[in-house]
Amino acid sequence: MGNGIPGLAQAYHGLFAVVLVFLALMLMLCLIRAIIGPRIADRIVAVNMMGTMVMVIIAILALMLQEGYLADICLIYAMISFLAVIVLTKVYMGVYLERKEKEEKKNGGH
Repeated sequence: MGNGIPGLAQAYHGLFAVVLVFLALMLMLCLIRAIIGPRIADRIVAVNMMGTMVMVIIAILALMLQEGYLADICLIYAMISFLAVIVLTKVYMGVYLERKEKEEKKNGGH
């Protein structure tokens, strides 16, 4: 990155630092959305977005630090994050369908 052009490596480093700070702030906002909701679907989307932002942060750190193993960690994190969101969605759908079934029985089966 920036080989042969003086100052370009420092410019990239500064840009990456600014982007990392911005992503950290956005990550905090997503955490707030995940906590206050108001619906379960909002929380699931916020958790998914947080996982995506963490992957981007890891990828930027891999470029910034020039460490190739961080790209592997990013891929593993992507798979785990995807599975976590799928599990959360399945659990939510199970609870939702169970509540709906109870309400139908309560209302006379309509």
